[in-house]
Amino acid sequence: DFVSGINTTPLVDVMLVLLIIFLITIPVVAHTVAVSLPQEQAVVRQTQPQNINIAISRDGSVFWNQVGLRDQAELLALLRQVAAQSPQPEVQIHGDGDAAYESIARVVAACQQAGIATLAFVTEPPARGG
Repeated sequence: DFVSGINTTPLVDVMLVLLIIFLITIPVVAHTVAVSLPQEQAVVRQTQPQNINIAISRDGSVFWNQVGLRDQAELLALLRQVAAQSPQPEVQIHGDGDAAYESIARVVAACQQAGIATLAFVTEPPARGG
């Protein structure tokens, strides 16, 4: 008794396992959390005399209203003086586009540590294509 047909049982077993795997993984991949993403807004803000301008140059140097600062401790001391004022002025950060992220992050961390309530990043408006 020699059977000349192909045994398809292992093929059916493998296909059923693959089908079950796909049925389990597809809902996980397709499921996303419904999040309402913010829309881009470019609001032109006027620089007022009481605003504090902190500039970060390409090499990481920090300037307080165009005056260079020696170190992070000096920046933190000045920010604490500003945070104590009432009403508190806005701190505007002018970061060079080629500055290291770490340089700007240090300034933001110092603002947070000092208790600055309003922090703004000053950017160039996007170029209009024509």
